[in-house]
Amino acid sequence: MGSKRTDLALEAREIWQEAAGKGRRLSGVKTAKRRVEGWPVTEVEVLTDQGAQALGKPQGRYITVDLRGFWQRRHDFFSRAVRAVGSQLRPLLPEEGTILVAALGNSAMTPDALGPLTADHLLITRHLIESMPQQFSGFRPVAAIRSGVLGITGVESAEAVRGLADRVQPAAVIAVDALASRKVERVCTAVQISDAGIVPGSGVGNRRWALNRETLGVPVIALGVPTVVDAATIAQDLLESAGLPAPDHDALAGAEARMTVTPRDIDRQVRDLGKVLGYAVNWALQDLDLEEMDALLS
Repeated sequence: MGSKRTDLALEAREIWQEAAGKGRRLSGVKTAKRRVEGWPVTEVEVLTDQGAQALGKPQGRYITVDLRGFWQRRHDFFSRAVRAVGSQLRPLLPEEGTILVAALGNSAMTPDALGPLTADHLLITRHLIESMPQQFSGFRPVAAIRSGVLGITGVESAEAVRGLADRVQPAAVIAVDALASRKVERVCTAVQISDAGIVPGSGVGNRRWALNRETLGVPVIALGVPTVVDAATIAQDLLESAGLPAPDHDALAGAEARMTVTPRDIDRQVRDLGKVLGYAVNWALQDLDLEEMDALLS
């Protein structure tokens, strides 16, 4: 794996392949590609401990929807993106029961605000179903928590989510968080969906307690988009693509020179992507079209 930092299983596999050579196959990892709603989708399934160790990822399914064409704003781009992400999310969720959405991240730091911005577009229905069961009988119960970050709340995200999950008793948790990529072209263009859970803060190298089935006792589906790239990873990739010998990654990422890079218009991109993810969660959980979601959220 080396030291190049990425949260995408797709890229972890690419890094392994680059180190191992094109002719070698990675045992315990299965990859499949398809197109959904016109968007390329790549699924990496880590099946064994050997595969997990090679990629540095827990066993599970990692589905990446490539929304690179999203920013070209072509016809029906938003609804196709929502349906593509929602259709990959839906099979990973239990068919019945309350869903708890954990909106992870720091709303005061734009590249880390994906979770809170996604929560702005969620249809929160648990309280409505409890208070008005006849009017909302056709809706799936959904609750959400904006956990904040340890430096502001003094509480680990995993502690906050676990405490609420103990109270709400959800059938599953959807954890939404910003990620890190090793490729600039995947920043704000790749959506990763995984049934292996998530480690909050890993995108900016600040790993916290894990949110997964082992810690929460229910399935945890991670939903995220890379919003940053490690500067040392960019430098290493640029040197390698130019055919130049790259220095050791740890030397490039010295403690006093460590930097994380994000697009200059990250505020607009994260805002738009938060809406895509929020609507995709709604689409996966509720029997509604996008116009009905607009009406309910307005």
